[in-house]
Amino acid sequence: MRTAVVSGGTRGIGLAFSRRLKRLGYQVVALYRHDKTAADAAATAGLVPVQVDVADPVAVDAAVHDIVRIYGGPSVLVNNAGVNVDRPVLAMSVEDWRRVLDTNLSGVFYLTRALLPAMLATTGDRVIVNVGATTGIRPRRDGANYCASKAGLLQLTKCLALELAPQVRVNSLIPGNTETDELVARFGLDDPAGRAKFLADVPQGRLGTTEQVADALEFLVGPGSAQMTGQKLIVDGGQFMW
Repeated sequence: MRTAVVSGGTRGIGLAFSRRLKRLGYQVVALYRHDKTAADAAATAGLVPVQVDVADPVAVDAAVHDIVRIYGGPSVLVNNAGVNVDRPVLAMSVEDWRRVLDTNLSGVFYLTRALLPAMLATTGDRVIVNVGATTGIRPRRDGANYCASKAGLLQLTKCLALELAPQVRVNSLIPGNTETDELVARFGLDDPAGRAKFLADVPQGRLGTTEQVADALEFLVGPGSAQMTGQKLIVDGGQFMW
């Protein structure tokens, strides 16, 4: 059985990724940082939860050692773990900056670097998908750390794609506003008026679903995208077409 590793793989979009890869026949190792309840639920669904903070390179190396020893090198790596700490620049602490960059950008480097030797030792198609954000393309207020991390991730994706071709394909999947508990709570989308205002600049007029984003992941890890590497696939209802 082929192995897939999904960071941030026990909640929200990441859980949808993990479930989809399992349905596609992968043994899925779903990394998580601290939500034990979500991890236990993922385990009951047949996923393999592994606790690790991707911002800690020592912890990443230790976790990867155990993953590879037990499950072998992965054919698929989905770098999905991310944090968001919004502040105006003048109110943003060094810790606010570092935590977001360390997780969203450096964490991708740490996990990819640690898994690559085992991934390169596998046979067949090998794919890395880095999960970006539309704010890596167009900025927003109070998100300098998050926007910078996701913009950097786009360039890291291209560098990895260039270095690893043709052995490993590396692409970025960029979800737009997707209906998760976190998004609904953060923007007060339980209120119909608030939701309508929030969706006013989305041509499709609705939030995406986690399953729609997982559809895009399935495409990126499958044979239909065999000629794609170093690219970004945006699933956002048309919001960032300009």
